This record gives sequence, structure tokens and C-alpha cells, in this order.
Amino acid sequence: MQIPGLVDPVPVPRPATTRADGKTAIVGLSRIRLREAFEAAGMDAKAAKMRTSQVWNWVYHRGVTEIDAMANISKEARALIDAHFVVGRPEITEAQVSSDGTRKWLLRFDDGNEAECVFIPDADRGTLCVSSQVGCTLNCRFCFTGTMKLVRNLTAGEIVGQVMLARDALGEWPSSQDGRMLTNIVMMGMGEPLYNFEAVRDALHIVMDGDGLGLSKRRITLSTSGVVPMMARAGAEIGVNLAVSLHAVTKEVRDEIVPINKRYGIEELLAACAAYPGANNARRITFEYVMLDGKNDSDADAYELVRLIRKYDLPAKVNLIPFNPWPGSDYLCSPPERVERFSSIVFAGGISAPVRRPRGRDIMAACGQLKSSSEKISRADLDRAAAEKEIGWTEVAA
Repeated sequence: MQIPGLVDPVPVPRPATTRADGKTAIVGLSRIRLREAFEAAGMDAKAAKMRTSQVWNWVYHRGVTEIDAMANISKEARALIDAHFVVGRPEITEAQVSSDGTRKWLLRFDDGNEAECVFIPDADRGTLCVSSQVGCTLNCRFCFTGTMKLVRNLTAGEIVGQVMLARDALGEWPSSQDGRMLTNIVMMGMGEPLYNFEAVRDALHIVMDGDGLGLSKRRITLSTSGVVPMMARAGAEIGVNLAVSLHAVTKEVRDEIVPINKRYGIEELLAACAAYPGANNARRITFEYVMLDGKNDSDADAYELVRLIRKYDLPAKVNLIPFNPWPGSDYLCSPPERVERFSSIVFAGGISAPVRRPRGRDIMAACGQLKSSSEKISRADLDRAAAEKEIGWTEVAA
């Protein structure tokens, strides 16, 4: 179901994709739902509780992909589980490796739809950029993903499955805190996470579970373009770090490049950031700011950014992102000297403003470049797609 971008989101349950074999995917089920599913398959309550604990460990700590590999479960119980369940993984349809070591996977789900996720290695960390939707509800004009229509939300299992698949590819089973390459997760892939709130929440609870994947909430960041009504709930029910795609400091410019601003303006967004549960100097809110030549990169923009952050007394840092080109875009990246000047003004205002080093550009894996296909798109096509989305928002709002 398409959830419109400029109305308050209404959580709508999305049933898991029906597999051709009729089996239920284990990945993505909470402990309670897994135990209930085992009981529904014919186990008594005591056995279902025990098998849930065993299966959870095999799937999320050891990374097995086949039920028959769960050696401490009896043959009879494995046969019962295998008759009704499958561990589940997305299918990799394309894998690319950048010259800088960034990896991008194009993933196909059970219904044939596709999304991308990206792993970015650094000297002291490895970050997985995870998608939450096939396509995107929004149409941020500098973002390649925003040119796509929203096909559907991903399920919790499909979101967790991206983490599982990355662990597979990196050879990181059994799960270990020591020497792990995948140390951080960012919900910054395809889609707006807060328009798929419940699936994202349930997936991240599994990712943070100490008996399984075991990533600390301090190593997980959720990025939103500014879905204000869901931000407090995200802080209360998920509690991970918050990143906000700000990208402009005036209504005119942000309305153009981040059109959700027409519904939730800058001041309303920053007030929601100030109220975000758990934000403090140790856990600062990150503002993402893509540098567009002549659009949002002036000295005046930098000073206004400092003023706004100070006005709301925000514990914040600003990530300055050199614009990453994609087919059909008519924006240009700010020159390096302009980016450095912008950064120095924000730093002088007492706010950290590092310049993000572009990663994975040569395989279209950099920020704003994710899309399930990379066909050439004309400016007219982009304008037409944006107009269609805004017409849809208007019809729903009416």
C-alpha cells in the first residue's frame, strides 16, 4: 500500500509476502510471534518455548540458513519446523564492489521486487546502509531513489534479512563482538523509514537483541526526511540515534529539494528534534546537508544553519555531503573550496560540521544514488514523477 508523503502516516499492517511454498519466514518474527507460530504448527507450549530459544540462537547468532543444520534440535522437531517454516534470505541479483571497497547488493524478495543495500568499510568501523521500502514515498529532488514510485513497504524480515545477508557476505558467523567488520547500521537506504514505522521498529528490535545480532542502539542511526508526527514515537519505541535530512535552511529552497517541507516546515521539524527522547551531547542529532552548487551553499546559509541550531539548543552535528551525481539530475556539487568555507563557518559557530568523503560513486552506491535500476531519466520525466506524487498527496489530504 502506498502511504502518501504529505499526510500524517497511519500505521497499516502489511502481511508478509506469501511464499510459493506456503512456508513462513522465521527471520523477522519476534520471539513471541515465533513461539505462537510454533504452537500453531502443532507444538505444545513448553516445546514451543524451548524451540524458539534454540532456533533464535541458530538463526541470529550462528547464521544458519537451513533448518536441518540446527543440530541440537531433534530430528522430529526439525522435520515439523521444516514443513512449515524457512529461515529466509533475500536473493542477491547483483553484487558490486567499488574501487574504495564499498559493496552494493541488489536484492530480490519473494514477490520479485528489488531494493539495494550498501556496506561501507572504514578503518575503525563498517557501516551497512539498509533500505526500508521498495522505491520511496518522497521525491527529494537531489535523490535518485526519489525518482521511483513507492512500490511497497519492506517487511521486518526483509529489513533484518539485509543485515543477515551482509553478515553472510562478510563471513561474520557465528556472531561476535570482537573483530567484527559490520559494526554500525544506518537506516538511510531506499525509502523513508518513518513511513514504514512498525516494520522498521520490529526489525531493529531483532537487530538489537542481545542474544542474537546484538548491535547496540548507539551503533544504529535512523534517518528521516522530517516525518514530524512519528519522530517522538521513534525515540520512545526504538531509541536509536536520529539523523535528519535537512539540506536547506529556508522554506523556499527546502520546499523545492525536500518537498515534505511543505507539510512539516523547518521550525516544526527542529522543534521535534529538540523534543527527541534521548538526545544529548553524548548522542547528538545528525543533520544531513547535501551541498548543491548555488542552491544551499552560501555563507548566509551557513550562518542561518548555526542560528537555527542554536535557537533550538540542539545537541547536534552537521554532516556536509558533496552532491553525488546520477543520470538525469540537473544539480551540481558545490566546489570543494565552497564546501570547506561552509564547514568552517559552522565549525566557528561551535557546531561540528565534517565533510563526508564520497564512497562508492563508481558503482552508484553513494548517498542519494540508490535505485533498483539505473536507466537514464530526463528532466521532464523527473518533473512528471514529482507532479504525480504531489497530486496523490493532495487527493489523499482532501
